[in-house]
Amino acid sequence: MSEPRIACDAMLGTLARWLRFAGFDTSYDPDLPDPALAAAARQEGRWLLTRDRRLAAAAGPRVILLRHPDLAQQVGELRRRLGLALDPERIFTRCSRCNGALEPVEPEAVAHRVPPYVAAHAGRFVLCPGCQRVYWPGTHAQRISDRIKVLFGS
Repeated sequence: MSEPRIACDAMLGTLARWLRFAGFDTSYDPDLPDPALAAAARQEGRWLLTRDRRLAAAAGPRVILLRHPDLAQQVGELRRRLGLALDPERIFTRCSRCNGALEPVEPEAVAHRVPPYVAAHAGRFVLCPGCQRVYWPGTHAQRISDRIKVLFGS
């Protein structure tokens, strides 16, 4: 079974970011009106996640009305309902800003775009081809990775 593709409504920005950190294909545009969001989710074959009862009722069959405001409870609900399972190899493979699939890039290609200390000491870099954001394993990476493992029970 392939991984579910997900769309989060404007109320679920934090969840969208953490799903992306974990490597799940998650669209999120807080400026998109509800009817356009529902139509895009249907057209792209995504599960629409929302806390809005009216949106859930109007969105169609592939919608999940999340009951909990808490991130950990939301992830737990998705694990139960969609069978989301963490693949540790997919952590940090998607852009947390735009959802693009991150690609390895040579340090020389991005050295001018990162702080000098980072350019000199980071061992590897990845680039989002969509928004051009550069990522590297900074001091926060282990903390985020640890939280992902707690959230997903791995």
